[in-house]
Amino acid sequence: MATETERKFLVKSEFRHLAIKDITIIQSYLSIDPDKTIRLRIADDKAFLTVKSRPQKNSITRNEWEVQIPVTDAEEMMHVCLPGRIVKTRYLIPSGKHTFEVDVFHEKNEGLIIAEIELTKDDEHFDKPDWLGEEVTGIPQYYNANLIK
Repeated sequence: MATETERKFLVKSEFRHLAIKDITIIQSYLSIDPDKTIRLRIADDKAFLTVKSRPQKNSITRNEWEVQIPVTDAEEMMHVCLPGRIVKTRYLIPSGKHTFEVDVFHEKNEGLIIAEIELTKDDEHFDKPDWLGEEVTGIPQYYNANLIK
């Protein structure tokens, strides 16, 4: 079973000069409830359908299944998604043996910048760059699914 162990942080200072890549992302949701989310994402020239469960008890790890789909299918499916969408630019920034994904949000979430790091376990050590701010892991207002509201 596929899992995701992710921590999220606000960003407190400039980071873009460290990026090795940037990706334009548009995403919508087919389902948002406390037990699962079903998301459509178009990232540059690729599209994905993703199902995520709620985090496991006393953990930040959750189940995640993601499959690539044709971009044209994703564009059509977005017409039947829940109202709202997220538009963001994702910057990939290497840090030690990890890569931070820093999302700069646009449109109605303009000004919000969140850095995410994927880990192999909840308590895995990682280097914290100077530009990293307050941790917001597990705070619902920073879940992408809640940012479409």
